[in-house]
Amino acid sequence: MSPSASPGSLRTRVAALDEAVGLARGRLPDASLEAPAAVVARARDRAALSGEYTVVALAGATGSGKSSLLNALAEARIAEPGVRRPTTGRPVAVIVPERSGTTDVQGADELLDWLDVQERHVAGSRVLQASATGLVLLDLPDHDSVVTEHRTIAERLYQRVDLLVWVVDPQKYADAALHARYLRGLADHAGVVVLVLNQADRLSIAEQRAMVADLQRLAAEDGLAASPVLAVSATTGAGVAELRELLARAAQRRLAATERVTGDVRLVARALVDACGRAPNTRREVGAAAALVRTWETAAGIDEVADAVRRSTRRSARATTGWPVTRWVARLRPDPLRRLGLGRERAQAGQDDLLRSSRSAPGAGERAAALSAVRTYVDAATSGAPDDWVLAARTRAAQVDLDDVLDRTVVRVPVAAAGVPWTWRVLALLQWALLAVAVAGLLWLVVLAGLGWLRLPAPDTPMWWGIPAPTFLLLAGALAGVLVAGLGWVLGALAGRRRAARARRKLGASVALAVNDHVIGPVAAEMDALARCRVAASKAAA
Repeated sequence: MSPSASPGSLRTRVAALDEAVGLARGRLPDASLEAPAAVVARARDRAALSGEYTVVALAGATGSGKSSLLNALAEARIAEPGVRRPTTGRPVAVIVPERSGTTDVQGADELLDWLDVQERHVAGSRVLQASATGLVLLDLPDHDSVVTEHRTIAERLYQRVDLLVWVVDPQKYADAALHARYLRGLADHAGVVVLVLNQADRLSIAEQRAMVADLQRLAAEDGLAASPVLAVSATTGAGVAELRELLARAAQRRLAATERVTGDVRLVARALVDACGRAPNTRREVGAAAALVRTWETAAGIDEVADAVRRSTRRSARATTGWPVTRWVARLRPDPLRRLGLGRERAQAGQDDLLRSSRSAPGAGERAAALSAVRTYVDAATSGAPDDWVLAARTRAAQVDLDDVLDRTVVRVPVAAAGVPWTWRVLALLQWALLAVAVAGLLWLVVLAGLGWLRLPAPDTPMWWGIPAPTFLLLAGALAGVLVAGLGWVLGALAGRRRAARARRKLGASVALAVNDHVIGPVAAEMDALARCRVAASKAAA
Protein backbone atom coordinates (compact mmCIF):
# COMPACT_ATOMS: atom_id res chain seq x y z
CA MET A 1 0.00 0.00 0.00
CA SER A 2 1.47 3.34 -1.01
CA PRO A 3 1.40 6.04 1.69
CA SER A 4 -0.57 8.32 -0.63
CA ALA A 5 -3.42 5.78 -0.73
CA SER A 6 -3.61 5.04 3.01
CA PRO A 7 -6.85 5.86 4.83
CA GLY A 8 -5.03 8.37 7.05
CA SER A 9 -3.56 10.10 4.05
CA LEU A 10 -6.98 10.15 2.39
CA ARG A 11 -8.56 11.82 5.41
CA THR A 12 -5.84 14.47 5.28
CA ARG A 13 -6.42 15.00 1.56
CA VAL A 14 -10.18 15.28 1.95
CA ALA A 15 -9.79 17.77 4.81
CA ALA A 16 -7.34 19.82 2.72
CA LEU A 17 -9.67 19.78 -0.27
CA ASP A 18 -12.61 20.81 1.90
CA GLU A 19 -10.54 23.70 3.28
CA ALA A 20 -9.60 24.79 -0.24
CA VAL A 21 -13.23 24.69 -1.36
CA GLY A 22 -14.28 26.74 1.67
CA LEU A 23 -11.62 29.37 0.95
CA ALA A 24 -12.56 29.54 -2.73
CA ARG A 25 -16.29 29.81 -2.03
CA GLY A 26 -17.54 33.23 -3.10
CA ARG A 27 -14.27 33.95 -4.90
CA LEU A 28 -14.14 31.36 -7.66
CA PRO A 29 -17.22 30.59 -9.79
CA ASP A 30 -19.63 28.18 -8.11
CA ALA A 31 -19.50 26.01 -11.21
CA SER A 32 -15.77 25.38 -10.72
CA LEU A 33 -16.38 24.29 -7.11
CA GLU A 34 -19.21 21.87 -7.76
CA ALA A 35 -16.92 18.96 -8.64
CA PRO A 36 -14.52 19.31 -5.65
CA ALA A 37 -17.42 19.87 -3.25
CA ALA A 38 -19.14 16.77 -4.61
CA VAL A 39 -15.93 14.75 -4.19
CA VAL A 40 -15.61 15.87 -0.56
CA ALA A 41 -19.21 14.88 0.13
CA ARG A 42 -18.79 11.58 -1.71
CA ALA A 43 -15.55 10.77 0.12
CA ARG A 44 -17.13 11.37 3.51
CA ASP A 45 -20.21 9.40 2.60
CA ARG A 46 -18.07 6.46 1.47
CA ALA A 47 -15.90 6.65 4.58
CA ALA A 48 -19.01 6.41 6.75
CA LEU A 49 -20.06 3.17 5.03
CA SER A 50 -18.64 -0.31 5.28
CA GLY A 51 -14.97 -0.62 4.49
CA GLU A 52 -15.25 -4.41 4.46
CA TYR A 53 -16.89 -4.43 1.05
CA THR A 54 -15.38 -3.50 -2.29
CA VAL A 55 -17.87 -2.38 -4.93
CA VAL A 56 -16.89 -3.52 -8.43
CA ALA A 57 -18.87 -2.31 -11.44
CA LEU A 58 -18.98 -3.95 -14.84
CA ALA A 59 -19.24 -1.06 -17.29
CA GLY A 60 -19.42 -1.05 -21.03
CA ALA A 61 -21.40 -0.51 -24.18
CA THR A 62 -24.42 -2.33 -25.49
CA GLY A 63 -23.52 -5.83 -26.66
CA SER A 64 -20.16 -5.93 -24.86
CA GLY A 65 -21.32 -8.87 -22.74
CA LYS A 66 -21.41 -7.31 -19.26
CA SER A 67 -24.42 -9.29 -18.11
CA SER A 68 -23.00 -12.57 -19.44
CA LEU A 69 -19.71 -11.83 -17.69
CA LEU A 70 -21.51 -11.12 -14.40
CA ASN A 71 -23.27 -14.49 -14.69
CA ALA A 72 -19.95 -16.19 -15.45
CA LEU A 73 -18.27 -14.61 -12.43
CA ALA A 74 -21.19 -15.49 -10.15
CA GLU A 75 -21.66 -18.91 -11.76
CA ALA A 76 -25.40 -18.23 -11.86
CA ARG A 77 -27.91 -16.72 -14.26
CA ILE A 78 -28.55 -13.46 -12.44
CA ALA A 79 -28.55 -10.85 -15.19
CA GLU A 80 -30.52 -11.45 -18.36
CA PRO A 81 -28.41 -10.91 -21.48
CA GLY A 82 -30.31 -9.47 -24.45
CA VAL A 83 -29.93 -8.49 -28.04
CA ARG A 84 -32.11 -5.41 -28.16
CA ARG A 85 -30.99 -1.90 -27.23
CA PRO A 86 -30.87 -1.10 -24.42
CA THR A 87 -29.86 -4.42 -22.93
CA THR A 88 -29.40 -3.46 -19.23
CA GLY A 89 -31.84 -0.85 -17.95
CA ARG A 90 -31.12 -0.84 -14.23
CA PRO A 91 -28.12 -1.91 -12.14
CA VAL A 92 -28.02 -5.42 -10.71
CA ALA A 93 -25.92 -6.33 -7.65
CA VAL A 94 -24.34 -9.62 -6.60
CA ILE A 95 -23.15 -9.63 -2.98
CA VAL A 96 -20.39 -11.90 -1.74
CA PRO A 97 -20.60 -11.76 2.10
CA GLU A 98 -17.52 -10.52 3.94
CA ARG A 99 -17.30 -13.84 5.80
CA SER A 100 -17.70 -17.15 4.00
CA GLY A 101 -20.74 -19.13 5.05
CA THR A 102 -22.69 -16.19 6.47
CA THR A 103 -25.79 -14.48 5.10
CA ASP A 104 -25.28 -11.20 7.00
CA VAL A 105 -24.84 -8.55 4.31
CA GLN A 106 -25.91 -5.45 6.26
CA GLY A 107 -22.76 -3.54 5.32
CA ALA A 108 -23.34 -4.30 1.64
CA ASP A 109 -27.00 -3.29 1.90
CA GLU A 110 -26.03 0.09 3.34
CA LEU A 111 -23.59 0.59 0.47
CA LEU A 112 -26.20 -0.37 -2.10
CA ASP A 113 -28.73 1.97 -0.48
CA TRP A 114 -26.20 4.79 -0.93
CA LEU A 115 -25.64 3.70 -4.53
CA ASP A 116 -29.42 3.42 -5.02
CA VAL A 117 -29.18 -0.13 -6.40
CA GLN A 118 -32.39 -1.97 -5.68
CA GLU A 119 -31.98 -5.37 -7.34
CA ARG A 120 -29.68 -7.45 -5.14
CA HIS A 121 -28.58 -11.09 -5.06
CA VAL A 122 -26.39 -12.94 -2.59
CA ALA A 123 -23.84 -15.08 -4.39
CA GLY A 124 -24.40 -18.78 -4.14
CA SER A 125 -21.20 -19.74 -5.93
CA ARG A 126 -18.84 -21.57 -3.59
CA VAL A 127 -15.93 -20.65 -5.81
CA LEU A 128 -16.76 -16.96 -5.57
CA GLN A 129 -17.50 -17.15 -1.84
CA ALA A 130 -14.25 -18.94 -1.19
CA SER A 131 -12.06 -16.47 -3.05
CA ALA A 132 -13.76 -13.09 -3.05
CA THR A 133 -15.34 -12.37 0.34
CA GLY A 134 -16.47 -8.80 0.90
CA LEU A 135 -17.26 -8.12 -2.75
CA VAL A 136 -20.22 -6.41 -4.41
CA LEU A 137 -20.49 -6.93 -8.17
CA LEU A 138 -22.63 -4.51 -10.20
CA ASP A 139 -23.89 -4.91 -13.75
CA LEU A 140 -24.47 -1.32 -14.91
CA PRO A 141 -26.64 0.08 -17.70
CA ASP A 142 -24.89 0.69 -21.02
CA HIS A 143 -22.94 3.94 -21.34
CA ASP A 144 -24.16 4.26 -24.95
CA SER A 145 -27.78 3.49 -24.17
CA VAL A 146 -30.36 5.28 -26.31
CA VAL A 147 -32.32 5.88 -23.10
CA THR A 148 -31.01 8.99 -21.33
CA GLU A 149 -32.06 7.76 -17.92
CA HIS A 150 -29.94 4.63 -18.31
CA ARG A 151 -26.85 6.65 -19.25
CA THR A 152 -27.45 8.96 -16.29
CA ILE A 153 -27.61 6.00 -13.87
CA ALA A 154 -24.46 4.49 -15.32
CA GLU A 155 -22.46 7.73 -15.15
CA ARG A 156 -23.60 8.41 -11.58
CA LEU A 157 -22.40 4.99 -10.49
CA TYR A 158 -19.12 5.37 -12.38
CA GLN A 159 -18.30 8.12 -9.88
CA ARG A 160 -19.22 6.13 -6.78
CA VAL A 161 -18.02 2.55 -7.23
CA ASP A 162 -14.64 1.44 -5.89
CA LEU A 163 -13.33 -0.48 -8.90
CA LEU A 164 -14.37 -0.20 -12.55
CA VAL A 165 -14.16 -3.16 -14.92
CA TRP A 166 -14.59 -1.80 -18.44
CA VAL A 167 -15.89 -4.56 -20.66
CA VAL A 168 -15.20 -4.08 -24.37
CA ASP A 169 -15.75 -6.31 -27.37
CA PRO A 170 -13.56 -6.88 -30.44
CA GLN A 171 -15.74 -4.61 -32.57
CA LYS A 172 -15.82 -1.48 -30.34
CA TYR A 173 -12.76 -1.68 -28.08
CA ALA A 174 -11.15 1.26 -29.96
CA ASP A 175 -14.31 3.38 -30.04
CA ALA A 176 -13.21 7.02 -29.87
CA ALA A 177 -16.19 8.04 -27.74
CA LEU A 178 -15.34 5.41 -25.12
CA HIS A 179 -11.74 6.59 -24.78
CA ALA A 180 -12.38 10.34 -25.04
CA ARG A 181 -15.44 10.54 -22.81
CA TYR A 182 -14.68 7.93 -20.17
CA LEU A 183 -11.28 6.27 -20.09
CA ARG A 184 -9.11 9.38 -20.41
CA GLY A 185 -10.89 10.92 -17.48
CA LEU A 186 -9.80 7.96 -15.33
CA ALA A 187 -6.05 8.58 -15.72
CA ASP A 188 -5.79 9.22 -11.95
CA HIS A 189 -7.59 5.96 -11.23
CA ALA A 190 -5.41 3.48 -13.12
CA GLY A 191 -5.08 1.37 -9.97
CA VAL A 192 -8.83 0.80 -9.77
CA VAL A 193 -9.56 0.26 -13.45
CA VAL A 194 -9.49 -3.10 -15.23
CA LEU A 195 -9.93 -3.43 -19.00
CA VAL A 196 -11.54 -6.65 -20.14
CA LEU A 197 -11.67 -7.72 -23.79
CA ASN A 198 -14.74 -9.97 -23.80
CA GLN A 199 -15.88 -12.39 -26.51
CA ALA A 200 -12.31 -13.56 -26.97
CA ASP A 201 -13.68 -16.92 -28.16
CA ARG A 202 -14.47 -15.21 -31.47
CA LEU A 203 -10.77 -14.54 -32.05
CA SER A 204 -7.84 -16.75 -32.83
CA ILE A 205 -4.93 -16.85 -30.38
CA ALA A 206 -2.91 -14.50 -32.59
CA GLU A 207 -5.79 -12.12 -32.95
CA GLN A 208 -6.33 -12.14 -29.20
CA ARG A 209 -2.70 -11.22 -28.54
CA ALA A 210 -2.71 -8.49 -31.18
CA MET A 211 -5.99 -7.02 -29.95
CA VAL A 212 -4.90 -7.12 -26.26
CA ALA A 213 -1.64 -5.38 -27.23
CA ASP A 214 -3.55 -2.73 -29.14
CA LEU A 215 -5.93 -2.23 -26.21
CA GLN A 216 -2.92 -1.84 -23.90
CA ARG A 217 -1.51 0.79 -26.26
CA LEU A 218 -4.75 2.72 -26.29
CA ALA A 219 -5.00 2.44 -22.50
CA ALA A 220 -1.46 3.84 -22.14
CA GLU A 221 -2.43 6.78 -24.34
CA ASP A 222 -5.39 7.34 -22.03
CA GLY A 223 -3.09 7.38 -18.99
CA LEU A 224 -4.09 3.87 -17.89
CA ALA A 225 -0.82 2.07 -18.55
CA ALA A 226 -0.93 0.58 -15.04
CA SER A 227 -4.41 -0.86 -15.51
CA PRO A 228 -4.60 -4.63 -16.13
CA VAL A 229 -5.86 -5.75 -19.55
CA LEU A 230 -7.43 -9.22 -19.75
CA ALA A 231 -8.96 -11.26 -22.56
CA VAL A 232 -11.96 -13.31 -21.41
CA SER A 233 -14.90 -15.18 -22.82
CA ALA A 234 -18.09 -15.22 -20.80
CA THR A 235 -19.35 -17.95 -23.13
CA THR A 236 -16.50 -20.45 -22.76
CA GLY A 237 -15.23 -19.29 -19.38
CA ALA A 238 -11.74 -18.55 -20.70
CA GLY A 239 -10.02 -15.90 -18.54
CA VAL A 240 -12.95 -15.69 -16.12
CA ALA A 241 -11.05 -17.41 -13.33
CA GLU A 242 -8.15 -14.98 -13.80
CA LEU A 243 -10.56 -12.03 -13.62
CA ARG A 244 -12.27 -13.54 -10.58
CA GLU A 245 -8.89 -13.92 -8.86
CA LEU A 246 -7.97 -10.32 -9.67
CA LEU A 247 -11.23 -9.09 -8.14
CA ALA A 248 -10.74 -11.35 -5.13
CA ARG A 249 -7.29 -9.83 -4.47
CA ALA A 250 -8.77 -6.35 -4.70
CA ALA A 251 -11.49 -7.30 -2.21
CA GLN A 252 -8.97 -8.83 0.18
CA ARG A 253 -6.74 -5.74 0.09
CA ARG A 254 -9.68 -3.53 1.11
CA LEU A 255 -7.95 -0.58 -0.59
CA ALA A 256 -9.91 -0.08 -3.78
CA ALA A 257 -12.33 2.38 -2.15
CA THR A 258 -9.45 4.41 -0.71
CA GLU A 259 -7.55 4.39 -3.99
CA ARG A 260 -10.64 5.36 -5.93
CA VAL A 261 -11.51 8.30 -3.68
CA THR A 262 -7.85 9.34 -3.55
CA GLY A 263 -7.82 9.51 -7.34
CA ASP A 264 -11.01 11.58 -7.32
CA VAL A 265 -9.55 13.98 -4.76
CA ARG A 266 -6.27 14.39 -6.60
CA LEU A 267 -8.02 14.99 -9.91
CA VAL A 268 -10.28 17.80 -8.71
CA ALA A 269 -7.57 19.22 -6.43
CA ARG A 270 -5.22 19.66 -9.37
CA ALA A 271 -7.94 21.52 -11.24
CA LEU A 272 -8.41 23.72 -8.18
CA VAL A 273 -4.66 24.41 -8.00
CA ASP A 274 -4.76 25.51 -11.64
CA ALA A 275 -7.78 27.69 -10.90
CA CYS A 276 -5.84 29.39 -8.09
CA GLY A 277 -3.25 30.68 -10.55
CA ARG A 278 0.29 31.63 -9.55
CA ALA A 279 1.64 33.66 -6.63
CA PRO A 280 1.79 37.46 -7.21
CA ASN A 281 5.02 39.45 -7.66
CA THR A 282 5.65 40.87 -4.16
CA ARG A 283 8.34 43.28 -5.38
CA ARG A 284 5.88 44.92 -7.73
CA GLU A 285 3.33 45.03 -4.93
CA VAL A 286 5.71 46.87 -2.57
CA GLY A 287 6.39 49.58 -5.14
CA ALA A 288 2.68 50.02 -5.83
CA ALA A 289 1.95 50.24 -2.08
CA ALA A 290 4.48 53.06 -1.62
CA ALA A 291 2.97 54.96 -4.56
CA LEU A 292 -0.51 54.41 -3.12
CA VAL A 293 0.48 55.93 0.23
CA ARG A 294 2.03 58.97 -1.48
CA THR A 295 -1.08 59.68 -3.55
CA TRP A 296 -3.31 59.34 -0.49
CA GLU A 297 -1.02 61.72 1.42
CA THR A 298 -1.49 64.25 -1.35
CA ALA A 299 -5.25 63.75 -1.40
CA ALA A 300 -5.40 64.03 2.41
CA GLY A 301 -3.61 67.41 2.19
CA ILE A 302 -1.02 66.60 4.84
CA ASP A 303 1.32 69.28 3.44
CA GLU A 304 -1.47 71.82 3.92
CA VAL A 305 -2.05 70.63 7.49
CA ALA A 306 1.68 70.61 8.25
CA ASP A 307 1.95 74.21 6.99
CA ALA A 308 -1.04 75.14 9.17
CA VAL A 309 0.77 73.61 12.17
CA ARG A 310 3.85 75.70 11.35
CA ARG A 311 1.88 78.93 11.04
CA SER A 312 -0.22 78.13 14.12
CA THR A 313 2.94 77.59 16.14
CA ARG A 314 4.39 80.92 14.99
CA ARG A 315 1.12 82.63 15.89
CA SER A 316 1.17 81.06 19.36
CA ALA A 317 4.79 82.11 19.83
CA ARG A 318 4.00 85.73 18.94
CA ALA A 319 0.96 85.71 21.20
CA THR A 320 3.05 84.36 24.08
CA THR A 321 6.47 86.05 23.70
CA GLY A 322 5.55 89.21 21.80
CA TRP A 323 5.68 92.71 23.32
CA PRO A 324 2.74 92.80 25.74
CA VAL A 325 1.55 96.12 24.36
CA THR A 326 1.04 94.70 20.83
CA ARG A 327 0.77 90.94 21.31
CA TRP A 328 -3.02 91.12 21.39
CA VAL A 329 -2.85 91.85 17.67
CA ALA A 330 -1.52 88.29 17.10
CA ARG A 331 -4.47 86.86 19.00
CA LEU A 332 -6.87 88.66 16.69
CA ARG A 333 -5.58 86.68 13.75
CA PRO A 334 -7.43 83.34 13.23
CA ASP A 335 -5.61 80.17 14.17
CA PRO A 336 -4.75 78.30 10.91
CA LEU A 337 -5.47 74.95 12.55
CA ARG A 338 -8.83 76.07 13.90
CA ARG A 339 -9.75 77.33 10.43
CA LEU A 340 -9.23 73.74 9.22
CA GLY A 341 -11.29 72.40 12.11
CA LEU A 342 -8.21 70.82 13.65
CA GLY A 343 -6.46 71.21 16.97
CA ARG A 344 -9.73 70.88 18.91
CA GLU A 345 -9.82 69.08 22.22
CA ARG A 346 -11.76 65.82 22.13
CA ALA A 347 -14.75 65.76 24.39
CA GLN A 348 -13.91 62.26 25.50
CA ALA A 349 -11.87 59.28 24.40
CA GLY A 350 -13.18 57.29 21.48
CA GLN A 351 -14.87 60.25 19.77
CA ASP A 352 -12.50 60.38 16.77
CA ASP A 353 -15.13 59.00 14.38
CA LEU A 354 -17.54 61.80 15.39
CA LEU A 355 -15.12 64.62 14.61
CA ARG A 356 -14.81 66.18 11.21
CA SER A 357 -12.51 68.84 9.84
CA SER A 358 -13.59 71.88 7.85
CA ARG A 359 -10.88 71.49 5.24
CA SER A 360 -12.04 71.18 1.66
CA ALA A 361 -12.47 67.74 0.11
CA PRO A 362 -9.80 66.46 -2.28
CA GLY A 363 -9.96 67.98 -5.73
CA ALA A 364 -11.13 65.99 -8.69
CA GLY A 365 -7.56 65.41 -9.86
CA GLU A 366 -6.36 64.29 -6.42
CA ARG A 367 -9.33 61.96 -5.99
CA ALA A 368 -8.81 60.46 -9.44
CA ALA A 369 -5.10 59.93 -8.72
CA ALA A 370 -5.88 58.28 -5.37
CA LEU A 371 -8.45 55.91 -6.86
CA SER A 372 -6.15 55.14 -9.78
CA ALA A 373 -3.40 54.28 -7.29
CA VAL A 374 -5.82 51.89 -5.56
CA ARG A 375 -6.50 50.10 -8.84
CA THR A 376 -2.79 50.00 -9.66
CA TYR A 377 -2.00 48.49 -6.27
CA VAL A 378 -4.76 45.88 -6.56
CA ASP A 379 -3.50 44.92 -10.02
CA ALA A 380 0.05 44.55 -8.68
CA ALA A 381 -1.00 42.65 -5.56
CA THR A 382 -3.23 40.26 -7.48
CA SER A 383 -0.97 39.72 -10.48
CA GLY A 384 -1.27 36.08 -11.54
CA ALA A 385 -4.41 35.45 -9.48
CA PRO A 386 -7.53 34.14 -11.23
CA ASP A 387 -9.86 36.80 -12.59
CA ASP A 388 -12.63 36.01 -10.14
CA TRP A 389 -10.26 36.33 -7.19
CA VAL A 390 -8.96 39.63 -8.59
CA LEU A 391 -12.54 40.83 -8.86
CA ALA A 392 -13.15 39.91 -5.21
CA ALA A 393 -10.07 41.90 -4.16
CA ARG A 394 -11.10 44.89 -6.28
CA THR A 395 -14.58 44.80 -4.80
CA ARG A 396 -13.23 44.94 -1.25
CA ALA A 397 -10.79 47.74 -2.08
CA ALA A 398 -13.50 49.73 -3.88
CA GLN A 399 -15.73 49.81 -0.80
CA VAL A 400 -13.75 52.69 0.71
CA ASP A 401 -15.39 56.15 0.98
CA LEU A 402 -12.27 58.11 0.08
CA ASP A 403 -13.35 61.58 1.27
CA ASP A 404 -14.61 60.33 4.62
CA VAL A 405 -11.61 58.06 5.24
CA LEU A 406 -9.08 60.77 4.43
CA ASP A 407 -10.85 63.34 6.61
CA ARG A 408 -10.98 60.97 9.59
CA THR A 409 -7.36 60.06 8.92
CA VAL A 410 -6.35 63.70 9.40
CA VAL A 411 -8.73 64.50 12.26
CA ARG A 412 -7.63 61.63 14.46
CA VAL A 413 -4.01 62.84 14.51
CA PRO A 414 -3.29 65.25 17.45
CA VAL A 415 -1.47 68.01 15.56
CA ALA A 416 -2.05 70.80 18.11
CA ALA A 417 0.72 71.67 20.56
CA ALA A 418 0.55 69.79 23.82
CA GLY A 419 1.65 72.85 25.81
CA VAL A 420 3.69 76.06 25.86
CA PRO A 421 7.49 75.49 25.84
CA TRP A 422 9.30 76.62 28.96
CA THR A 423 11.49 78.94 26.91
CA TRP A 424 8.39 80.79 25.75
CA ARG A 425 7.25 81.12 29.35
CA VAL A 426 10.60 82.55 30.38
CA LEU A 427 10.48 85.07 27.55
CA ALA A 428 6.89 85.95 28.47
CA LEU A 429 7.91 86.66 32.08
CA LEU A 430 10.88 88.66 30.84
CA GLN A 431 8.57 90.68 28.61
CA TRP A 432 6.39 91.59 31.56
CA ALA A 433 9.48 92.55 33.57
CA LEU A 434 10.74 94.74 30.73
CA LEU A 435 7.30 96.29 30.34
CA ALA A 436 7.34 97.07 34.06
CA VAL A 437 10.73 98.74 33.63
CA ALA A 438 9.48 100.80 30.69
CA VAL A 439 6.31 101.76 32.57
CA ALA A 440 8.38 102.74 35.62
CA GLY A 441 10.54 105.01 33.45
CA LEU A 442 7.44 106.48 31.81
CA LEU A 443 5.77 107.17 35.15
CA TRP A 444 8.98 108.73 36.44
CA LEU A 445 9.03 111.06 33.43
CA VAL A 446 5.36 111.88 33.94
CA VAL A 447 6.04 112.78 37.57
CA LEU A 448 8.95 115.00 36.60
CA ALA A 449 6.85 116.66 33.93
CA GLY A 450 4.03 117.24 36.40
CA LEU A 451 6.32 118.81 38.94
CA GLY A 452 7.70 121.08 36.25
CA TRP A 453 4.23 122.05 35.09
CA LEU A 454 3.25 122.85 38.68
CA ARG A 455 6.55 124.78 39.04
CA LEU A 456 7.52 122.71 42.01
CA PRO A 457 11.10 121.89 42.74
CA ALA A 458 12.07 118.62 41.07
CA PRO A 459 14.40 116.13 42.72
CA ASP A 460 17.76 115.48 41.18
CA THR A 461 17.49 112.99 38.33
CA PRO A 462 20.31 110.45 38.22
CA MET A 463 22.18 110.01 34.97
CA TRP A 464 22.96 106.55 33.63
CA TRP A 465 25.55 106.41 30.89
CA GLY A 466 24.82 110.04 30.12
CA ILE A 467 21.07 109.48 29.89
CA PRO A 468 18.50 110.48 32.53
CA ALA A 469 17.49 107.39 34.48
CA PRO A 470 13.72 107.54 33.68
CA THR A 471 14.44 108.03 30.00
CA PHE A 472 16.92 105.16 30.13
CA LEU A 473 14.36 102.89 31.80
CA LEU A 474 11.69 103.76 29.23
CA LEU A 475 13.93 103.31 26.22
CA ALA A 476 15.73 100.22 27.58
CA GLY A 477 12.48 98.51 28.54
CA ALA A 478 10.86 99.21 25.17
CA LEU A 479 13.93 98.30 23.11
CA ALA A 480 14.64 95.14 25.10
CA GLY A 481 10.99 94.15 24.73
CA VAL A 482 11.29 94.46 20.97
CA LEU A 483 14.50 92.39 21.01
CA VAL A 484 12.91 89.70 23.19
CA ALA A 485 9.91 89.66 20.83
CA GLY A 486 12.34 89.11 17.95
CA LEU A 487 13.96 86.26 19.85
CA GLY A 488 10.50 84.79 20.49
CA TRP A 489 9.75 85.04 16.75
CA VAL A 490 12.94 83.08 15.96
CA LEU A 491 12.11 80.44 18.57
CA GLY A 492 8.54 80.24 17.25
CA ALA A 493 9.77 79.75 13.69
CA LEU A 494 12.13 76.96 14.76
CA ALA A 495 9.42 75.31 16.87
CA GLY A 496 6.99 75.67 13.97
CA ARG A 497 9.31 73.79 11.65
CA ARG A 498 9.86 71.03 14.19
CA ARG A 499 6.17 70.67 14.94
CA ALA A 500 5.26 70.76 11.26
CA ALA A 501 7.78 67.99 10.52
CA ARG A 502 6.49 65.95 13.46
CA ALA A 503 2.89 66.51 12.38
CA ARG A 504 3.75 65.45 8.85
CA ARG A 505 5.30 62.23 10.12
CA LYS A 506 2.25 61.50 12.26
CA LEU A 507 -0.11 62.32 9.42
CA GLY A 508 1.92 60.15 7.05
CA ALA A 509 1.73 57.27 9.53
CA SER A 510 -2.01 57.81 9.88
CA VAL A 511 -2.47 57.79 6.10
CA ALA A 512 -0.35 54.63 5.83
CA LEU A 513 -2.54 53.03 8.50
CA ALA A 514 -5.68 54.03 6.60
CA VAL A 515 -4.24 52.62 3.38
CA ASN A 516 -3.48 49.38 5.18
CA ASP A 517 -6.91 49.21 6.83
CA HIS A 518 -8.95 50.01 3.74
CA VAL A 519 -6.89 48.74 0.81
CA ILE A 520 -3.76 46.75 1.58
CA GLY A 521 -5.30 44.78 4.45
CA PRO A 522 -8.45 43.67 2.62
CA VAL A 523 -6.51 42.84 -0.54
CA ALA A 524 -3.88 41.00 1.51
CA ALA A 525 -6.68 39.02 3.18
CA GLU A 526 -7.92 37.96 -0.25
CA MET A 527 -4.43 37.02 -1.38
CA ASP A 528 -3.80 35.17 1.87
CA ALA A 529 -7.01 33.22 1.31
CA LEU A 530 -5.82 32.50 -2.23
CA ALA A 531 -2.41 31.31 -0.98
CA ARG A 532 -4.03 29.11 1.66
CA CYS A 533 -6.44 27.76 -0.95
CA ARG A 534 -3.51 26.98 -3.27
CA VAL A 535 -1.55 25.29 -0.44
CA ALA A 536 -4.55 23.25 0.69
CA ALA A 537 -5.41 22.21 -2.87
CA SER A 538 -1.75 21.32 -3.53
CA LYS A 539 -1.72 19.21 -0.37
CA ALA A 540 -4.82 17.38 -1.56
CA ALA A 541 -3.36 16.92 -5.04
CA ALA A 542 0.10 15.74 -3.96
